[in-house]
Amino acid sequence: MYLNLVWHFHQPIYHLPDSKNYLLPWVNYHSTKNYWQMLKIIEEQEFQCTVNLVPCLVKQIKDYQTSQVIDPVLESLLKPAESLSDEEISRLKRWFHQSRSPASNEELQYQVLVSFFSPLLHPERKSREELLSLREEIFKQILEYFKRLKDLGYLEITATPYYHPLLPLLADLAQARPEAPDLPEFHHPEDALWQLQQTRQFFEEQLGFTPDGLWPSEGALSQTACELIHRAGYLYTMTDEHLLWKSLDHRPQLKLLYQPYECAGVKILFRDRELSDLIGFEYHRWPAAEAVSALMRKLEKRAAEVGEEAICSIILDGENPWGSYQNNGIDFLRLLYEKIKAASFLRPVLPGHYLNSHQPEKTLTLVSGTWMSGFFKWVSHPEKVRTWKRLAEARSRNHFSEYLAVAEGSDWFWWAGETEEPEFEFLFSSYLEKAEGKK
Repeated sequence: MYLNLVWHFHQPIYHLPDSKNYLLPWVNYHSTKNYWQMLKIIEEQEFQCTVNLVPCLVKQIKDYQTSQVIDPVLESLLKPAESLSDEEISRLKRWFHQSRSPASNEELQYQVLVSFFSPLLHPERKSREELLSLREEIFKQILEYFKRLKDLGYLEITATPYYHPLLPLLADLAQARPEAPDLPEFHHPEDALWQLQQTRQFFEEQLGFTPDGLWPSEGALSQTACELIHRAGYLYTMTDEHLLWKSLDHRPQLKLLYQPYECAGVKILFRDRELSDLIGFEYHRWPAAEAVSALMRKLEKRAAEVGEEAICSIILDGENPWGSYQNNGIDFLRLLYEKIKAASFLRPVLPGHYLNSHQPEKTLTLVSGTWMSGFFKWVSHPEKVRTWKRLAEARSRNHFSEYLAVAEGSDWFWWAGETEEPEFEFLFSSYLEKAEGKK
């Protein structure tokens, strides 16, 4: 059985419009801690898998490469500890919960700085100056690191629509109205097409190649979305298995899941939800060896059922799970890659390679949905509905612009009504105001 393992790397826009003023530090944090670590383990294990990159993440990594960003957290780590203000100390404690209470500002600053790095780098053995230098070195090299592993044949790099929008809902928000009857009218497939086409242009200009594959934001697909994906030039896309069962009106069956399909001219692979969610949400509770053994038993059982030419797709976040794992997930990932490579019943594969030699035998009319099945996470709270209404009103009064494209990102709707962090609301409002020509 073939195994298609896909890690999704994403952060929304964290800087103010027309500015390098970053309100949240997570691009900086995940780049040095998790993105670098994932690439390093792939390289060390010579393991074939896929990394999905969102253009708005890559854009922000490039901002940090220039060292011209204004990031309050980074500034707090660069300045002398005795100069930290009460506001800076409060900010560091708010976002970076340490295992022990620091005895001084200097200790707080150092603990936070250490937390920015993978344990692979043994940051606790390095001085503050060494860590700051190491951070700069990682940022200088990380985008080339992606390309180098791609050129070595270890990575396939797929993409996501430019600012991470929910494609089906840009095309027609009414598809989510059964879950939220008060949603406004919003019907802009042309915006969805821009997000798709801009991604391909960005990859060509900034990374030197055009992606063939697409992980749609939040795995959100529909028949119309597939038509737009095909029109934009992608060869294949991926989503969650629940959309397959709804589209086929069929109970779950591995042989149906572990094969490619075609919809509106684009090929589709469907992920195994159980295996993806076990890695994303459950196995961090287990010792690494027990978790990997349990996963391998499940894979072996599946392989015996579906045959040698079938493909199992495991797709999940590539940065968020590891903070819950022991040793930032290093032991789990290393052992997982070792066991997969050694297993006689598994063949790691890049999805583009697989689809070149395994053509879909069935065509689907796709029911819309996401990796969570429906759209409830983005529409089911009154604040989420209000956020959609604000976007719809701004879109109705103005021509499409890149400011509006940022405001179409899924993250603003995910967090609306669910977070006490004011930065998300402030960023969303700032881009809407710019879209409407307000200062």
